[in-house]
Amino acid sequence: MKRGIVPLTHVKPDSEATQYHPEQGVLKLLARVFSYTRPHKRLLFPLIVQVLLRAALLPVGTWAMAAVINGPIEHKDPNGILWGALGVAGLAAFTNWMFHFRYKLALKLGEAVIHDLRAEVVKHVFEMPMTFFDTTKVGRIIGRVTSDIDSIRTGVQDVVFISAVQIGQMLVAGSMMIYYDWVLFLVVLLLAPIIWSLNRTFTKRMTEAQRKASESYSRIAATLAESVSGVRVTQGFVREDVNTAYFRELAADQAKYNMVMSRQSAVFLPLLECNTQIFTALLLLIGGWRVLTPNSSASVGNIVQFFFLSALLFDPIKSVGNQYASALAAMVGAERVFRLLDTPPAWKETANDAPLSSTRPPGGMSVEFSSLWFAYEEGRDVLKNISFKAEPGQTVALVGHTGSGKTSITNLLGKLYLPQRGSLLLDGRNVLEIHSDELHAQLGVVHQHSYLFEGTVLDNIRFAKPEASEEVVRAVTHELGFGDLIEALPQGLLTRVGEGGTGLSSGQRQLVSFARALLVNPRLLILDEATSAIDSPTEERIQRALQKLLRGRTSFVVAHRLSTIRQADLILVLDQGAIVERGTHESLLRQEGAYAQLHAHFAKA
Repeated sequence: MKRGIVPLTHVKPDSEATQYHPEQGVLKLLARVFSYTRPHKRLLFPLIVQVLLRAALLPVGTWAMAAVINGPIEHKDPNGILWGALGVAGLAAFTNWMFHFRYKLALKLGEAVIHDLRAEVVKHVFEMPMTFFDTTKVGRIIGRVTSDIDSIRTGVQDVVFISAVQIGQMLVAGSMMIYYDWVLFLVVLLLAPIIWSLNRTFTKRMTEAQRKASESYSRIAATLAESVSGVRVTQGFVREDVNTAYFRELAADQAKYNMVMSRQSAVFLPLLECNTQIFTALLLLIGGWRVLTPNSSASVGNIVQFFFLSALLFDPIKSVGNQYASALAAMVGAERVFRLLDTPPAWKETANDAPLSSTRPPGGMSVEFSSLWFAYEEGRDVLKNISFKAEPGQTVALVGHTGSGKTSITNLLGKLYLPQRGSLLLDGRNVLEIHSDELHAQLGVVHQHSYLFEGTVLDNIRFAKPEASEEVVRAVTHELGFGDLIEALPQGLLTRVGEGGTGLSSGQRQLVSFARALLVNPRLLILDEATSAIDSPTEERIQRALQKLLRGRTSFVVAHRLSTIRQADLILVLDQGAIVERGTHESLLRQEGAYAQLHAHFAKA
């Protein structure tokens, strides 16, 4: 063991592990999956027709070949043999032509279904409130959208239609076998209970292994996403070996469940093959005895046709067995995807009969907290009996120690969460009655660590207003007073940034976030430690711009720098989730209370 590496315990099952059993509700899952084919009937209908034709053509082709052997060849008819061979070749060519188009249509239908399903999952995830993301790992969501939906794709375009062809082939072949020799067919029926018993024995083992393998993949995806995002911390604390060892254990855990699946398949499929061979030998024995029995209606030709057809009956059994693991993966994937789609949001948006005022500054939005209590977790209140009112156009500053509840107030203002008790009124309307999209369209937010997306600086600034022209964006940056700083970037507004804003300094990312928030001309503006990453000379320029831009907007400012809160119309001092003082900068200093102490600390710093 390398020095400094702590031994790892065995990976524990994911907290998401469930006792669901998709094999018990396979018809319901199949029906729901195939409900996504309804918009694509132009693909589904011809595909079903071709599946039925191919299922019938394969036994017919085998019957035709046996008929040539039993007829022209047995009677030594050269012309009959020639025409029979041409007929069999033509039928085979037509069957393979049908296979080409059936396979092509199945691929198209599978892709169409997965496209719609993946779009629905992503839309559902984006519409979930923040409470969902507080308890759901990113890797788990990625697993649903990638591997789980890909397994459904395999189920739709391969398992279902291949199995349908094979089962149809078995039914047609079985019907012909009954016609030629129903006594021998009774021997074939003895195979049915054995296959049923094998399926029943291996179903539970393979399903459980497939479910654990899927959960293990989610853990790998979640750990990988977290590790890549936190790579700077990992390298900074020399944790590469430890994290690599943990990831290696997760990979070994995944391999273990995959090996369980492989071992079960390695037993299941040979057992099917063995049973097929035993029954073939049994058919030879009984069929030969019947031909040799005097006065028997059985003939060598009929026995030959029967054996050709029996091959078409037995081969699909092995094929369906091969599809079984993929079918289980598809059902487990469908179960997990639909469980995510069925996860209800923490609240439902109400019909919006009385929209918020769309009046842009000057104007602003009135905000009133009334006896409001809020907790992220039940029983652990982070805001306690909060009451205050901000008139349109006022600036409210939130100050207090870390964990006092400042950011929680801004989260409620953005309707990322809802209060447990009390009320929050915006323009006199309860936030419960306001659609989130409508509120967010009138809201501008700049966080301490704002996230930038991969693309250009221009793309990131007009993220919420993609129709804004480059000239408008440039005017916003100059109005803020840092247009020259943006133009000084290597390609100006067209400078490319990486995921999260890599390629720009922390201060430059904040400048882009300011422009992005103010481009939408919001009525309600939230600045959460927005100037913490900006140097003092740049902050002086922004402060001059903010004095003009905050005018006419209702603004909430969370800041430790005195320069950003001195001019606030109302300062709320929070401590352990409660408002302990309120007033203007001068009035709070005269009280010589909590705010005065904070002020002295800030001034000293």
